[in-house]
Formats: sequence, structure tokens, C-alpha cells
Amino acid sequence: MKFPFQDLGDPPPLADGVLRVLPLGGCGDVGRNMTVFEYQDSMLLVDCGVLFPEASQTGIDLILPDFSVIADRFFKVKALILTHGHEDHIGGVPFLLRERPDIQIYGSRLTCAFVREKCAEHRLSPKMHIVKEGDRVTLGEFAVDFIAITHSIPDALALRIVAGDTKVLYTSDFNIDPLPVDGRVTDMAAFARFGAEGVDLLMIDSTNAEVEVPAVSEREIEPVLDMIVADAPHRVIVAAFSSHINRIQQIINVAVRNSRKVAFVGRSMLRNSTVARDLGFLRFPPGTVISIDDVEGYPDDEVVLITTGSQGEPASALARMASRDHRFRVREGDTVVLSSSVVPGNEQAVNRVINDLTRQGVSVIDESRARVHVSGHATKHELLQIYNLVQPANVMPVHGEPRHQHANARIAHSTGVAMNSIKVVDDGVVVDVVGGKAEIVGAVPCGLVYVDGASVGSTAEVSLKDRRVLAAEGFLSVITVVDLIDRSVIAGPEVHARGFSEDPTVFTELTKLVGDELESALQRDVTDISELQRIVRKTAGTWVNKQRGRRPMIVPVVIEA
Repeated sequence: MKFPFQDLGDPPPLADGVLRVLPLGGCGDVGRNMTVFEYQDSMLLVDCGVLFPEASQTGIDLILPDFSVIADRFFKVKALILTHGHEDHIGGVPFLLRERPDIQIYGSRLTCAFVREKCAEHRLSPKMHIVKEGDRVTLGEFAVDFIAITHSIPDALALRIVAGDTKVLYTSDFNIDPLPVDGRVTDMAAFARFGAEGVDLLMIDSTNAEVEVPAVSEREIEPVLDMIVADAPHRVIVAAFSSHINRIQQIINVAVRNSRKVAFVGRSMLRNSTVARDLGFLRFPPGTVISIDDVEGYPDDEVVLITTGSQGEPASALARMASRDHRFRVREGDTVVLSSSVVPGNEQAVNRVINDLTRQGVSVIDESRARVHVSGHATKHELLQIYNLVQPANVMPVHGEPRHQHANARIAHSTGVAMNSIKVVDDGVVVDVVGGKAEIVGAVPCGLVYVDGASVGSTAEVSLKDRRVLAAEGFLSVITVVDLIDRSVIAGPEVHARGFSEDPTVFTELTKLVGDELESALQRDVTDISELQRIVRKTAGTWVNKQRGRRPMIVPVVIEA
């Protein structure tokens, strides 16, 4: 269980006229974004995303926000508002609906379409309300205005949330691209207008706060991709996020100009591209897109594949191509473009995919070799523009690791925001806003909820530790049968090992040692099975560590005859 800000106690009861802000994800890590706003008898949820597991979290599929923190107040929830369709903002929605099936969900056209498809896989029918920039909705005690922003997905929205006299501006993930691919720019006029009306708390994206260099436009990617495809002698495979619809549009544009057909590969890529096409966010001439089954019927220099797997995910289409485990086989002379930046923690997986492709004679191009990706998050230069435009009374840097949040705090302070008005918090920390002041008033236990197959929330850290030990050190079982009446060992010990050593003669000394220790314990009238198993575990653990320098998982089995 993660309990941030250990010196903080429980927050006081919510007072009249106070807006309470509680991040359940996205403060202290990149992903799992979710924030709770509470005012009077109303509660508003913003985003409900997932965090993808690290390599050390063996067997875990997804990590969710901890809904149990508000389970006793679910009846107060007026709506869930989704800012955009990335997994770290919408991936947890089906799991939230298991707790509160009738929750009203608000989001843009594309975001709602992605959520419907996702919920359909879970056999859920969410109650969706489509909104757009310029709209205002009233939800209980809250009034919410929607603002157009640019990001690495179309149809993204920032929020202005009003509760009583308190006004919050929530940027979500954003950048300021003056020439976005779809022509929909960040509405700086709306930011200025709401800033002039007063912003008591600005909650602002921190992901790229450490980046000093001004970002470039998404449009600068297309000429680079065009050159790569034009020069490629064989097939081109471009790996990108399946939700990056504008990037997918650029790849299609390049393919069309170079007289190449396009095939989508990967379940999420097929699903999202179909949804985006049906809504008009993807446009291409008839006959451009072909099935992956038809690719072999075209010359190599007339095909572009758009695939998932830019982060090296083991089950993704690109990773399976690299390991020769996909029905589509890459060949010598093919070109693979990784059109994304590597999410921290995925470096090893991505490098493995690159090496496996290179061994097969494939040319791999990533952002270290060419400008095939630009970030969708605001850099220092763009953050400064927002601070100067909005001039908030208080700031809460969100959506980032601690180093990103603190970098963002320094930027805010440089524009004149007082340090005591900047609240750098972790998930679970409670901030109350009233009378133009924001104060940290307490914290609540806010854990990581693991999705492990069909199980949600039942996998604990101790289980993950056991899995790490199994993966790194192996497994050792010692089975013995004892007669508690005669105080003797009558069978065994037998040692079985996996991932440690398969040679049974290795354990001859250990077998004798465990037997002697058990005989000695029995002669001392130790007859408790649990105590005998403890003796076996300690004896085996000490021997293995001393003789082999290993710490495998040891399972002692002592059976009473």
C-alpha cells in the first residue's frame, strides 16, 4: 500500500463552500490519470486511466487508480469527464463501471467512440454524452466549460471547472501546436478569457516541463516520413500509438503520394483506425487500405504497414514480427520506423525489438536517427505561455513524475506565482481550495490496484515479490515425511528445483543436511509441523546461499505419516 506524505493525517470533513481536489493517479507517475473534485453534495471525476506495468511487475496486465478511496461516496458522483482518448486517461473506465454502472460519462466524439469500443469488449454499455469545445454543462454543484487543445490525439479538451466561487483550470495533456495536422489549434483565446475571469487553481501538464527547447509542429513529421518511404526499396512498417490518429493520417498521406497501399496491423490499430475513419478523423482515397492478408499480393515497394508495438510490448504486432511469431514476416531490406518516443521503463524492450529486427536485415529508424516523432506535451516554452496568459492564484503541477512536477513548479514560480501557492503533491494528497487559497489538508491511503488476468485488486506487492524471486532466482521444494510418534524421518528429504539446477546430484549434501537437522529437531521433541518446515526453509536457504550464491523461492513440505 502506497501512502504518500507520511506526515499528513486524515483530511478533515469537507466544509461548506470548500472545493476539495484529490488526485488518484497521475501525480508522481506518468499514467493512471484520475482526479476527484468534491463540493458540497456533488463529486466530479476527471479521467480514469491505466498505468502499464514495469518489467518488475511480472504477470500484471494493467494498473488502475484506487477507486476504494471514494467507494463510500459513489452516490455523490455526478459524472465522469474524459479529456481525451489515450489509455492513460480512459483505460480504467470499464473497471470503474463495474463499481458504478450508471455513471454519466462526458467526452468528445472521438473519445466517446473509443470508450464505447473498449466497453463493448467488457460487455458494458456506458451512458455517454458527447461535448465539444465551447460547450458548458452543469453537473450537480459543478459547471464545466470545455476548451480545445492540441495533443497527440484529435478532439482533446481542457476544462474550466466552477464550484461556488472557486474556478479551476485543468489543462490535461496538451501542447501548443500552431499548425496541427487537423487544423484544430489550442484555444488560447479561451485560456485568456478564463484567466481574466480569475483562476483559483491551475492544474497543468508536467510531462515535458524539463524540456527547454521549444517543440516543433506535428506537421514537420510528414516530410521526413515522405523521404523515408520514397527512398525505401522494399516494404515500410511504421510503428505508432494506435490512438495517434493525426500521425496515422500523415503516414497514409505519405503512402498515397508514393503510390503505396496501406495495411493496418494489430487489434487496437484496426479498431481505432476504423472508429476514426467512420467519424471522419481519418480520410483516404478508396482502395488505399488493404487487408494484411493481401499484402503478399503486392510488390514490396508498393506497401506500407501501420502497426502497434512502438514500445516493444511483448504481445504487440511489431514485437511478434521481430521474434518471427507473427503471420506477417519481415524480410531483409524492409524498413521499420518507430514513430514515437520511448516511454521510461520500456527501453530494454524496445532495444530488444530493434536488435531482433536488425538481425533479420531490417533497417530500423527511430527518433535518434530522424525526426519521426514530436511530443504532444507542452515544453517549458509553452508552459510559460499558459502561466503568463492565465496568471493563476495557485498551481498544482500534474501528469508527471516528481522531477517533472518540480520542474513545472519552478517554471510557475518564475512567472510570479508564490512558492507557497504551488502545491506539488502525490496521489492521495488532499488539497482544499476556498477564498482563492489552496491548502494541503491531509492524505488518504492510495494504492496501486493490479489487474492480473481476470483478477482485479487481489494481487498484492508480496505476490509480485514472489514472482520476481521466481524469475530471477528459481524455485526449490524440499519434501520430507516424518513419524511424530517415533520422532524420526521416514522418507526424504527429496529436493526438486526449477530455474536453479536440474542436476539432482547437486543437492546430495543439502539432502543429508536437512535430514540431520530434522532428526535433531524431532529428538528435541519439536513436533509442530510449521516449526519443522521453518527449520527446513532456514537450513536449505543458508546452504543454497553459501554454496551457490542464490536466493531461490524455497517451499518446504513436511508430511506427518
